[in-house]
Amino acid sequence: MYSIKQPELIIFGKNSVDEFRFPENSLIITSKGAKSRGWLDHFHIKNHYIFDKVEPNPSVETVDKIISDFSNSNFSHVIGLGGGSVLDVSKFVGLKLKKFKILIPTTFGSGSEVTRISVLKVNDKKQSFHDDELFADVAIVDSQFLEGSPTNVIKNSAVDSLAQCSEAYDSKASNLYTKFLCKKAFDVLENGILNEKHDDIAMGSLYCGLGFGNSSTTLGHALSYVFSNEGVSHGHALAFTTTLAHKFNDSIFYQRFLRIVKKLNFQKIYLKQDLIEAATLILTDRKHLDNNPKDISKNDLVSLLEGINNGIVLDEM
Repeated sequence: MYSIKQPELIIFGKNSVDEFRFPENSLIITSKGAKSRGWLDHFHIKNHYIFDKVEPNPSVETVDKIISDFSNSNFSHVIGLGGGSVLDVSKFVGLKLKKFKILIPTTFGSGSEVTRISVLKVNDKKQSFHDDELFADVAIVDSQFLEGSPTNVIKNSAVDSLAQCSEAYDSKASNLYTKFLCKKAFDVLENGILNEKHDDIAMGSLYCGLGFGNSSTTLGHALSYVFSNEGVSHGHALAFTTTLAHKFNDSIFYQRFLRIVKKLNFQKIYLKQDLIEAATLILTDRKHLDNNPKDISKNDLVSLLEGINNGIVLDEM
């Protein structure tokens, strides 16, 4: 028996944010970049609170600061506007304060607007929190935010989404429904990336979020976090870790994923940490590794990390 969970209301379509009536006196959580681009003007809210200091790869301390700063303020809604980092923080704040959550992605890769997952740093290490109360009450997917976005932001987000849907397709936790959504997500994202179609990237990310959010990512994500802990952006890390993970797992997406990574021209990454220590840490990530289609040992992990450090992914391009 399988069960599927998702937000109660999902709104999608270009310019859908402009048509939505946002409640007054909401707390808007975003980044300085989103604010400087004038994106808040789409809300048409006269009275609101704002926190615009969410950092990449945010920590639980950011959540604590928001709660401390605004817990006594008179608002009933949390509006998250931004990339995955902003949405993860917004979800956690909404959960802790028991507020109605409206989530709006401006980069399209994390799928956080439709999942029950929030990824935050705890003691400088990434940790995934899973809870039905993290779901948005309303998710709004609007491709207009891709217009004018930096190329590097788009490609990192798109690869994140590609990694999520393809890993989740192969996951032991997958089912017929999630496989359908993940396969559709990859097809749509691939077309959007290769042909620079923003609407396809946005919709592919939505399909991906619904698919992997009801399944699980696997080895590629488990490998990626040690690179993220050293400051490598999440999508950039996944370009390499998911490529080699797909090869290890004999994934049907390996060659297609490799082709897209090659087109996007990511710079080589290198892990400074001792590889045996890194492999030991990765082995504790049972949420991802237990759902990987193949069993993996510490020696396998060290070999994969060595391959990334030695540029094997680039050599195969």
